[in-house]
Amino acid sequence: MTLKKTLFGCSLILLVTMMSFCAKPAPKKQRDTTRILAYEVNPKTEKLQFYWKNDEGEVYSNFQNLKTQLQAKQQELVFAMNGGMYQKDQSPQGLYIENGKLKSPLETKAAGFGNFYLQPNGVFYITQENNPVICVTTAFKNAENIKYATQSGPMLVIDGKLHEKLTKGSENLHIRNGVGVLPNGNLLFAMSKEKINFYDFATFFKENGCKNALYLDGFVSKTYLPSKNYQQLDGNFGVIIGVVKSAH
Repeated sequence: MTLKKTLFGCSLILLVTMMSFCAKPAPKKQRDTTRILAYEVNPKTEKLQFYWKNDEGEVYSNFQNLKTQLQAKQQELVFAMNGGMYQKDQSPQGLYIENGKLKSPLETKAAGFGNFYLQPNGVFYITQENNPVICVTTAFKNAENIKYATQSGPMLVIDGKLHEKLTKGSENLHIRNGVGVLPNGNLLFAMSKEKINFYDFATFFKENGCKNALYLDGFVSKTYLPSKNYQQLDGNFGVIIGVVKSAH
């Protein structure tokens, strides 16, 4: 074999190796802090779904019920978090779309009691192509290609800036959970491990590069994430956001 052919062969092997390396998805960054539990989800490769009622029309209510009923379908619950505010009957407050079907209409009322109405509030949705979007409610356009959607409030980060009504040093402390879209297109779910104010919670999403992030709920918030020893299976929720995989 000539030197020229040898060099060509080595170059080809190096090129294939580099392409193989580049094709591998970047590992997920460890984003937890001493105050906040975080979980990154790639909606393109992981099975992210929203749940409210089972096949019999009963509200799942908590992660234990969801986990049990998924197991009966040979599915394993990997991660779950309550996914928005709800009424006394556990129906979603504001917009809720599940598997492309509108279950609850968009709430456009600007004034009202509670965090939901701390304007601007917003919508978190997933398209049929599994693209995640978080936007202020006034910018939301109901389209046929939406697979899942939930409405809540307030927005935490808007176009890279903290919600202007969030106060640094506020003594309004609660357990809180929320979601943001990362620069890589993945979703960042987070729940505080201790009581925290809105400003500090929103800052977590901003520091991780989320241009938009939405508050999901407060003191009732719980997370099921056995990979990090969080298995808060109890609760009495409305919408649940979960990641599942085949049990086999």
